Amino acid sequence: MTAPKASKPVFEEPLHVGRPNIGDRAQFLARINDMLDRRWLTNNGQYVRAFEQRIAEMVGVKHCIATCNATIGLEIAVRALGLEGEVIIPSFTFVATAHVLQWQGITPVFADINRHTHNLDPERVEALITPRTTGILGVHVWGRPCAIDLLTDIARRHRLHLLFDAAHAFACSHKGQMIGSFGDAEVFSFHATKFFNTFEGGAIATNDDDLANRIRLMRNFGFAGMDNVVEVGTNGKMSEFAAAMGLTNLDSLDAFIAANRRNYFAYQQIMDDLPGIAMITLDESERNNYQYVVVKIDQERAGLSRDELFQILHAENVLARRYFWPGCHRMEPYRTLDPDAGEHLPETERLSERVLVLPTGTSVTPTDIATIGAILRDAIGQARGAHRASPNR
Repeated sequence: MTAPKASKPVFEEPLHVGRPNIGDRAQFLARINDMLDRRWLTNNGQYVRAFEQRIAEMVGVKHCIATCNATIGLEIAVRALGLEGEVIIPSFTFVATAHVLQWQGITPVFADINRHTHNLDPERVEALITPRTTGILGVHVWGRPCAIDLLTDIARRHRLHLLFDAAHAFACSHKGQMIGSFGDAEVFSFHATKFFNTFEGGAIATNDDDLANRIRLMRNFGFAGMDNVVEVGTNGKMSEFAAAMGLTNLDSLDAFIAANRRNYFAYQQIMDDLPGIAMITLDESERNNYQYVVVKIDQERAGLSRDELFQILHAENVLARRYFWPGCHRMEPYRTLDPDAGEHLPETERLSERVLVLPTGTSVTPTDIATIGAILRDAIGQARGAHRASPNR
C-alpha cells in the first residue's frame, strides 16, 4: 500500500525573504562592458569612487568607505576605533555582530532589548558598563533607529566609543537626519538579501577625518602609497563589479522602496484582521526603507505558535524567517561561554520566540500577499476552531 501523495504547495515557486531586487540590466551591463574594456576590476576604481561619493551625499556624511561586505566593514571599524576588552551589544541581532568582536578577542556583552522598539535598552546598557568596557555597538533592527540620543549620552558620559550596525537601516532617518551620520561610525550592509544590494558589499560611514583615513588604510592591507605599509590591515575592498551593481541599483532605489511600502501596507491591512498576529509598524514621519515585514505571534490568541505557523507557511513555499532566533547568546561559542545569559535577557528570549519575517520586495505582488493572508487566516481559523471544540478546554 502506497502512502498518499502530499498536496502541492500553494506557491509553485518559493517566496523568499530578501530575494534580490535588480535595477536596470542594460545600464548595469553597459557599466560591466566599460569596466572590462578598461580592464580595471578592483583596487579603488572609478565605479567604487563614484559609489562612495553618492552614498556619502545621500547619507550626509563626509566619508563613505565601501567594503567587500558589512562583516568586514564592522571588523575594520572596530579595529580602527581601537576597541578592546568588552563591547556591549544586543543578542537580538544577526550573529555577525557578535562574531566581529569575538574574532578580534573582544568580549561581546549582551544587553537586553526594549520590548517595544526591539533595539538596545539604554538602561540595561548603562547597567552593564564596567572598567573593561570600551564601546557600545547598537543595531538598528528592522531599520528602526536605536535610542540614538540616549546611547550617545551614555557613551559620552562614560567615554566610550559608539558604533552602529546599520545593516537594516540604509535610506532610513532619525529625527529627519539620515542613518549613517550617528556615533563614531555606522556600517551598512549591501548583501544580496538586502533591499538595496551590490551583490555582496558594505560601507562604513563617518564624519571623523582621522578615523576615515585609518579605515581606508586598513581596508587595503595598511598601504599608504606604493610599497609603503604603515598599518596592520586586511583586504576589505569592494570590487568594481559590486560598485557597478550598486550604482545601477541606486538609480532604482525609489522604485524598490515604493514596492516595499506598497507591500507593507497590503500586509498591514490583512494583519489588522487576524487574531493573535501583530505587525511591527514604522514611523511614517521618518524615511523608511520598508525592508522587513515583521509580525509577532500571540500563541494564546492565534491558537498556534510561531513555529507552527512557520511550518505551515514553509509547506506552502512561503519561506518566512525566524529572525533572530534563538538569539546570539544561544549560539556558539557564546552559549558555552555564558550558559546562563538568557536569565538576563528576558525580552530578547520572549521576542525571539514570537517573531516571523514575511516575504516582500519587488518580486512579491499584492496578489501574493493576499494569498499569504489567506493561508494565515485559514491556519488560525482551524486552530481556534479545534481549540474551541476540544473537550479538555
